[in-house]
Amino acid sequence: MPAREQRRRGRPLEVAFAVIPRFNMMALTAALEPLRIANDLDPEALYTWCLVSERGGRIAASNGFDVDTEPLASRRRPLDLVVACGSWGAEHHRSRELSRWLRQQRRSGARIASLDLGAYLLAEAGLLSDHLATTHWSCLAGFTERYPEVDTREQLFTLDDTVMTAAGGTAGIDLMLHLVGEIHGAQFANEVADRILHHPIRDAATPQRRTLGGLMGEVHPHVRAAIRLMETNLAEPLSVPELARAIGTSQRRLERLFRSFMGCSVVRLNLLLRLQHARVLLTSTRLSVREVSAACGFNTLSYFSHVFLRSFGRRPSEYRQAWPAGEPEPKWRGTVFDFLERSRAAPGVEMPASVPVGKERRARPERGGEPRRKARNGLSAV
Repeated sequence: MPAREQRRRGRPLEVAFAVIPRFNMMALTAALEPLRIANDLDPEALYTWCLVSERGGRIAASNGFDVDTEPLASRRRPLDLVVACGSWGAEHHRSRELSRWLRQQRRSGARIASLDLGAYLLAEAGLLSDHLATTHWSCLAGFTERYPEVDTREQLFTLDDTVMTAAGGTAGIDLMLHLVGEIHGAQFANEVADRILHHPIRDAATPQRRTLGGLMGEVHPHVRAAIRLMETNLAEPLSVPELARAIGTSQRRLERLFRSFMGCSVVRLNLLLRLQHARVLLTSTRLSVREVSAACGFNTLSYFSHVFLRSFGRRPSEYRQAWPAGEPEPKWRGTVFDFLERSRAAPGVEMPASVPVGKERRARPERGGEPRRKARNGLSAV
């Protein structure tokens, strides 16, 4: 590989992080720190890096801090690794200059990577076709809808000789530790991991989520299997008996497990997953509200609009951008589990009597109150 050959020649590997406005600072720092620690541990500099943007200058991250960048034009010569960094708004970012620069670097032999929603930047440049790719789990459905030619997986990162993607958050640490180990050996990578207190070094296929938004640090296998089935059948929701049969348990036990681990019923969580999927599609695709409603398994547009408004405080048509360009902060407020609290006061929200018999009839209101415990973690984006 080119990186190994360059290291044998004694030249530090050159890395460029290409950032766009509202990039994720945590994801950037997570990817940078292993390189910095690697330099600290070796007598010679192993890596050099720079931050670049389309025009250069100060670029603000989603947390309000900004970084100084060089213009893309100043980095025309081939680099060893280029990392595209994006977050809020990356799904709407269009830049011919950035796409051209990324393609040029790839043709020159650079390995290309992305952090968080930086995968959108690579896909727009045409660099993810015929490659495995991932992005943050909360936006993966919208990404897959827009780029069906990309083989998407909900995992921590993807890694090959040419193109890599990381889900965001701390996933960049693991991606970079794998690259460090690939070039300098596993023992050296483990020592870098020791310095940043990161153990174990996670594999690429590690799941992005553990709690799935539930009450506990671990989720029962039956609950996890049922949620996976829900997520793969959002357009045609499965009934509770169908879910129970598919995973080999009784309906009563499945309901009991959901109340214990998720703090709500099977039906209610299924509705919440569909609403979460809807707002991802609304903010990251050009599907009409009616098409989004159908893609999320709602038989009627009126019912979809009703529960969406009750859950998020605005109509689907008002939710096309999670963070409008002119706003200082995102509007993706609250978690979908907040809907549980509101629906306790008005349980009929889950299945209004006016809804015709159809798919929604499966999701009739539950009898009795919800458990007192509340799921504290939401299913919203980071």
